[in-house]
Amino acid sequence: PEFFEDHMGEWMECFSFFLKYENVSLVDPDEEDEPTTLDRLQAAVVDNLNLYVSKDEEPFLPHLPNFTTLVWGLLLKTTILPKHDVLAVTCIRFLSSLVGKLMHKSLFDNESTLREIIGKIVVPNLQIRETDEERFEDDPADFIMTDMEGSDSNSRRKCAQDLLKSMSRQFESQATSICLEHITTMLNDYNTDKTNKWGSKDVAIHLFLSSAVQAESATSGVSAVNDKLDVMDFFVQNILPELQQTNGHAMLNATAIKFATTFRNQFTTEHLTALMPLLIKHLSSSSVVVHTYAAAGIEKVLVTKKQIDIPTKETKFGQKELKQFLEPLFTGLFSIVDNEELSENEYVMKAVMRSLSVARDDLVAVTEIVLNKLTASLGRVAKNPKNPYFNHYLFESIAVLVKSVCSKNPEYTSAFEALLFPPFQHVLQMEVLEFTPYVFQVLAQLLEYRPDGLSDAYSSLFGPLMTPSLWESKGNVPGLTRLVTAYLLKGAPQLIAQNHLMPILGVFQKLISSKANETNGFLLLEAIIMYAPMDSIRGVSKDIFQVLLVRLQSAAQNKQKNARYFRLVSNYFSLFAGKYGAQAFVEQLDAIQQGIAFTLLKQFWLPPLVQSAPSTKMDAKINIVGLTKILCESPSLLARPDGQEIWGDILFAIVQAASSVGTGLGSNNEDDFVVEVSYDSAYSKLHFASKPVTDPFPEVPDVMMYMVKSLQALCSSQPGKFPPLIKNRLEMSSGKEAAILQSMMQKAGVNLV
Repeated sequence: PEFFEDHMGEWMECFSFFLKYENVSLVDPDEEDEPTTLDRLQAAVVDNLNLYVSKDEEPFLPHLPNFTTLVWGLLLKTTILPKHDVLAVTCIRFLSSLVGKLMHKSLFDNESTLREIIGKIVVPNLQIRETDEERFEDDPADFIMTDMEGSDSNSRRKCAQDLLKSMSRQFESQATSICLEHITTMLNDYNTDKTNKWGSKDVAIHLFLSSAVQAESATSGVSAVNDKLDVMDFFVQNILPELQQTNGHAMLNATAIKFATTFRNQFTTEHLTALMPLLIKHLSSSSVVVHTYAAAGIEKVLVTKKQIDIPTKETKFGQKELKQFLEPLFTGLFSIVDNEELSENEYVMKAVMRSLSVARDDLVAVTEIVLNKLTASLGRVAKNPKNPYFNHYLFESIAVLVKSVCSKNPEYTSAFEALLFPPFQHVLQMEVLEFTPYVFQVLAQLLEYRPDGLSDAYSSLFGPLMTPSLWESKGNVPGLTRLVTAYLLKGAPQLIAQNHLMPILGVFQKLISSKANETNGFLLLEAIIMYAPMDSIRGVSKDIFQVLLVRLQSAAQNKQKNARYFRLVSNYFSLFAGKYGAQAFVEQLDAIQQGIAFTLLKQFWLPPLVQSAPSTKMDAKINIVGLTKILCESPSLLARPDGQEIWGDILFAIVQAASSVGTGLGSNNEDDFVVEVSYDSAYSKLHFASKPVTDPFPEVPDVMMYMVKSLQALCSSQPGKFPPLIKNRLEMSSGKEAAILQSMMQKAGVNLV
């Protein structure tokens, strides 16, 4: 606020006073853990200084040199006791933010200053303390959270590393030279007594690691290294010996694994192939931190890209390289998962998930063993779900196993059902709310892979799925929707014969009345149109349109707020017209109100399509097919006074939709075996159970060719009538659309007459 800026001098004088203030009466010499009131106050002051440096630096610049000196002095006076952790971390972050900015380079640009920072701040705060060892042993989850690569948490060691990384980027030559001196000293100290001085090597590794990293990301790892340091030589001389032994000090083993994982991008496929059995060996460690780091390292190796500077899906260590390690890998991972004395470990289960996804069809021989392990784990955690990340990766593992095996061997679905139905029924009967969305998704996945429609077990389950209370839970809705659409895919006639159509439509009506659930409502409706016989829905299609129009009428009062609904209803209109023809579409709407079909086209359907491209390629294809049907199969349209105008607008929208997304209107498949997978508390969507994009018009492989050929047939039926309409409408704007249509016709080899 302006008041603070106008009185900056007064505030800064007050801050300066508190940073200099000392009062021995506030210090309890016997207290080691809890910070004093003064420690908290000074940490809060430095936090405020950090805000000025990061958010509003210009008015703060005159005060910066003074506060840099004060924070420096305060940091040097902090002890290694836990009670000073918050103050030390806050002060190091302040210095790190300054060192990282080129404009403040002059504050630190001399060797003595750099030596003091590294020798008196970085090195002391990297050293292992007794409290760190206690956390490593007694509270491994907390240690991992603050130490793991990419963690957002701040500890002394992590902040000291960040400070050194900033220094190495800003003062590369000087900082590297100073660090190498300390690294050599530390390693020499370690070599004098390897049993008791392992902490010196730990500091040396962290110094090298922080000096070597020039650019990195939490998900992709290191993308640029300090060219004055030889990462591979340091790895061979100092890291490899620690990885090769399992009876060394656990903290040093963990640090060695972290080093190898951090620099995974710098390793070749051959290096990673040699590294993998070493990581697998550490899965048997009794230390939770060590086997967690090993599992996390394995998962990251499996998604390491061949090239990090350009977008690529190709990994360095894929299915072929992993195959030889599958048996010891799963033995090691499941030895941790099966140990009921250990807490659920999401890093280990994520490694299971990733290993399954990379192994793919190599899993067929061990499918039953792995699935039994997963269902046993599911049975244990279902009694008391505690770790949502572990649970998510557990269900992702089940989903990827189903996908890897059943996509190639659909006959295996019955074996999966036999193993999964009992624990799934237990989850549903016991109403384990955290798991029901997952169960619905995996059931849908299994049903979609079934080679022979609905089984008796699935048929008996459908009725309870229509229970209103199930649909009341927001978390259930997407998974239930996915499952019901799978039922329609595999057995729509059977469901309709069993009188399930009206309950499904009741759910649809409820869902589209809510803005939050309208997308799921349309997914149900589209599945009905795609898979149910026309004769069975002819009697209710008018009612469906009436429900849509009622909601459309209320949505029209705020078009911007309800833009998604207009898109969804337009897609449905296109799908209906594309499936059943333009005449059926017009007749259904005319039965509600004469002429309303073309009014809807003009007011609600075409404008959003012209203003912005369809959100996906498949949406574009659906709109183009549906609109082409109306364009070429609606003789009543041109009989209207505004018929020629609407006809031209339809053509304009089609050409524009086609040009905005190109002609390759297939599915938007991604190589999901290497994609990052994570838990989302809002809706627990399983990536590996995702439904592939369904093409409702597989008979139209090239939608542009279809549109041009349909237009040619229309023009040939009444020569000379349509080319002037086409020319006048497409040249009304920039003329770009006319050129696009001409290009499409040339490619298709047709002329309009």
